Amino acid sequence: MTQIDPSGPEQLPPTPSHTVGPFYGCALPFRGGEDIAPLGHPDTITVHGYVVDGAGEPLPDALVELWGARPDGAVPQVDGSLRPDPATGGHLGRNGVEFTGWGRSQTDADGHWYARTLRPGARGRSAPYVSVCVFARGLLMHLFTRIYLPGDEAALAADPLLSRLGDRRDTLIADAEGPALHRFDIRLQGEGETVFLEYQ
Repeated sequence: MTQIDPSGPEQLPPTPSHTVGPFYGCALPFRGGEDIAPLGHPDTITVHGYVVDGAGEPLPDALVELWGARPDGAVPQVDGSLRPDPATGGHLGRNGVEFTGWGRSQTDADGHWYARTLRPGARGRSAPYVSVCVFARGLLMHLFTRIYLPGDEAALAADPLLSRLGDRRDTLIADAEGPALHRFDIRLQGEGETVFLEYQ
């Protein structure tokens, strides 16, 4: 008679399937993360859009992280948005005066995100842009892209990255919806997929 090991694989229950995570809504977002420009700054612009999957369905639990230069093109070198509070051990958040150029926006139930920031200045030969990192369900590695703002067509035409993308360059250029309002949708795959960048 054959002995069966009670701890062997024949006796173990099946392992449940992995979830579609990781999920980012519990720890990474922070209050005021979308307010990159100091509140009330007269040159504030709003960039907003939707994060959608390959079928065009919205992702209600994605996270969009943004970095941008100051209007003069310089990279901000100030304390971050999560400054520590020495008294409580918590965090103070933004100081409301300095521009850090960095923020996070979580998508809502419709996959919509937004950020209020300052229009970045040009750096080197590149047209002004905001760097973007996208975290979303099913992505084991986050994705990098850029948001170029319309307005200076000569700079956009001369940008070294955009000039290499052909017809796909439009996936990196926001649509102007007003003088201080721009829309930028992020499509993760499929027709009209946003151009994503790989850094080495």
